[in-house]
Amino acid sequence: MEKLEKYRNYIEQIIKEYGLYKPSYGEVEVQTIFDRERDHYQLFNVGWDGNERIRGCVLQIDIKNEKIWIQHDGTEIGIAGELVDLGVPSSNIILAFHAPYKRKYTGFAVS
Repeated sequence: MEKLEKYRNYIEQIIKEYGLYKPSYGEVEVQTIFDRERDHYQLFNVGWDGNERIRGCVLQIDIKNEKIWIQHDGTEIGIAGELVDLGVPSSNIILAFHAPYKRKYTGFAVS
């Protein structure tokens, strides 16, 4: 359980940091969504840029079977490296946005 609590804290820390950056256009609200009970975490943008609706996921991360599943990463840097820098072994990070057959080439866990 200690490992899972660390992972939850790391994920929330990263999402909170990215959540500080508001898009430079439009009236966009940046939402941090943390569901610790089911281990789902998101950073989401929602709002308007003039007459255009803005709605989209920036980050989506789950914890399943004691591994971090990065479902979507819309950052420039890539949060997998940030998690490794915090001490999460790459063998416990799954780049779920890659097809399962490609994951063996990523340097991270396959599943």
